Amino acid sequence: MTYLLDVNVLIALIDPAHVGHDAAHRWFDAEGRASWATCPLTENGVIRIVGHPKYPNTPGSTASVATIVSQLRALSGHSFWADNISLVDADHVDPDQVLTSAQVTDTYLLALAVAHGGKLATFDRRLSTKAVKGGKNALHVIRD
Repeated sequence: MTYLLDVNVLIALIDPAHVGHDAAHRWFDAEGRASWATCPLTENGVIRIVGHPKYPNTPGSTASVATIVSQLRALSGHSFWADNISLVDADHVDPDQVLTSAQVTDTYLLALAVAHGGKLATFDRRLSTKAVKGGKNALHVIRD
């Protein structure tokens, strides 16, 4: 099983001050490291958030964060998944079940995981799986 790591999980892995840092590393070492993935959306999200000057534990510029993401990608077990599905593709997503704009990114990442035969790894216990066909079985919530 390959796990697509959401932005918050990726940030937790690289930021020792993140509230989920220890939980992310425990899960990653025990389960996720064997086969895990990133995609342009998750990588860009990490660079955007952690590279922001107001991020509490920023290592500096977005270029510095991009280097850290690149180093993370060099770990064994990593796969890169292209953003090759669409939220408007009825084969993957029921748009009537995407109820708020806040659900768009999570729904997309879950659908991408399903399309690749993997699971979305997240801390988000409230993530709705209703919009994604096969989404319930493709969600892995990391516990503390």
